[in-house]
Amino acid sequence: MATVETDLMTAEEFFDWANRQENEDKFFELECGEIVEMPNPSELHGVVCFLIARILGNFLFQRGKGYLCCNDSGLLIARDPDTVRGPDLMLFDESRPLDALSRKFTERIPKLIIEVLSPSDQITKVNLRISQFLKRGVPLAWLVDPEVRSVTVYRPGKEHTVVDETEELTGEDALPDLRVRVADLFAMPEKKG
Repeated sequence: MATVETDLMTAEEFFDWANRQENEDKFFELECGEIVEMPNPSELHGVVCFLIARILGNFLFQRGKGYLCCNDSGLLIARDPDTVRGPDLMLFDESRPLDALSRKFTERIPKLIIEVLSPSDQITKVNLRISQFLKRGVPLAWLVDPEVRSVTVYRPGKEHTVVDETEELTGEDALPDLRVRVADLFAMPEKKG
């Protein structure tokens, strides 16, 4: 990740800057007012995000409540200086009409954040991101590792736990009706019969 040389920006200035035509097809986050260019995600990363989004989307439609943000939608983490992160997936428990959703980043706190590890990720930076999400008030975060097919579960004030593909994830207190087999997060479509 490379820091782009600029004056400190607010979250609002960052959104406008990141959406300029010359920044098309690039990924950025704002860290303590400084723009950081993020690497493009890999094919594996994108497919695992899709598989997770499909499962969580089905869960939300079955229960008739909530919504999911993906594609690195911005989440305001801090102000003065501003930090905006783009988690891979964010699950919100409330129902909102489309026209009530922010046209920029969200300041609302999701119930679940999911990050999918990429080969370019440095674990210390990923842990920093997750600690920022938890400090902001996110009650549950999953770090999905496609290489070893496991999920590390983070909760505020508790030790993280690793759940492997033979086990089941739950939404714990944040989403008590959520249950997902870890193996399903990595299951590609297969023709039956």
